[in-house]
Amino acid sequence: MQIIAALQAVVTANPSDGEPSAAELDAIELEMPLIRAEVELLDAQIMTIDRPANELDERRIRRARRRVLAARRVLANRATAQVPGVGA
Repeated sequence: MQIIAALQAVVTANPSDGEPSAAELDAIELEMPLIRAEVELLDAQIMTIDRPANELDERRIRRARRRVLAARRVLANRATAQVPGVGA
């Protein structure tokens, strides 16, 4: 009889590795305005899936897109400001 054994390390994560680190939580917190804006845009788009968009729906989608762009701009400016020698 031949013994069968795993030749590689276990691929499942350790139970202690299941939670995000403090740095990951901070990064998520910084991106939360963008996440909320993207969810709002998605909600506005979902409402118009099964029916034609009326004027109110179009305005809601435009406002949501502007919020997404504004949140992305804030994140990009924050990232640029943190890079030494850039944005000065």
